[in-house]
Amino acid sequence: MEMRPSSPPPAAVRRRMYELMTLMKAADDRMTKGITTGEFIAVYFPHRGQEATAAALGAALRPTDQLVTTYRGVHDHIGKGVPLVDLFAEILGKDIAPGRGKAGTMHIASPQAGVMLSTGIVGAGIPVAVGLALAAQLEKADRVVAVTFGDGATNTGAFHEAANMAAVWNLPLVLVCQNNLYGEKTPIGMTMKTKQIADRARAYEFPGVRVNGNDPDEAYATLSEAIERARAGEGPTLVECMTFRFRGHSIGDDMVYIPKEQLADAEAKDPIPTYRARLLSSGVCTEEELSSIEATALNTVEEAVKTVVDAPLPSPESLMAHVYANPDKAPV
Repeated sequence: MEMRPSSPPPAAVRRRMYELMTLMKAADDRMTKGITTGEFIAVYFPHRGQEATAAALGAALRPTDQLVTTYRGVHDHIGKGVPLVDLFAEILGKDIAPGRGKAGTMHIASPQAGVMLSTGIVGAGIPVAVGLALAAQLEKADRVVAVTFGDGATNTGAFHEAANMAAVWNLPLVLVCQNNLYGEKTPIGMTMKTKQIADRARAYEFPGVRVNGNDPDEAYATLSEAIERARAGEGPTLVECMTFRFRGHSIGDDMVYIPKEQLADAEAKDPIPTYRARLLSSGVCTEEELSSIEATALNTVEEAVKTVVDAPLPSPESLMAHVYANPDKAPV
């Protein structure tokens, strides 16, 4: 099912999405630079190229809505409002992180911002999101749960079991597939015969929609509709957002499995400069406003990095803290 055309979002929403996209890019660029130059030591999974989908989702969700994401989810966290210091500190294992640096890149959570879970197991966040959506339904809360995942996750049993349960219980859930065409290093054509992942919703009798995930306006319109449908008690929607990642599965991946022509074509359609040009030509933003947004993003990232780099590492004595209910009985 393809998305039907719609009018652009309000100007304030479009500016907000560009702010989020530039912040996501600046964060990914800085983490990548720091790790590849040896300034930082960390495991990191880049999201560069996928910013438009995350910005649209962040703009469409309410602060009280909840989100479950993956190890490649820093852009999703930023979209939902997680502070950069918390993100960077967790990735770099610093003591000022909410999880005291124990979460790393894969398990960052920020319940205050509505991000309930990040998972390192492909597809594992989807059943958890079903549980959160069931809780919202039982509480009669005006709350929607969104869960983001990659194309490969739709091949897991967890996806299908969760989709079936969400449908049967008519849960307030939005399933957001960020389809970047590769499951780690494998093209999706080698792992599924399904031409459109959105079509997998048909088996469970709820809507499935494919959109251009590199177009913030289109993604926002569809995600907003799916969110409001869930909020109105009409059940789940699967939104397949077509996108591409410009960097490897993780830092250090040489990307030899991606044809150079395919990568070059994707980079030529980079969603950030493309959307920038649209905002400028449509009169939503001036050149000065756009330049200010970009400068603010860079400054915000650098300030967060400085705070985190200057922060202490956890002490060896804290290793068992928050791990065991009875720390005195922890193994040594």
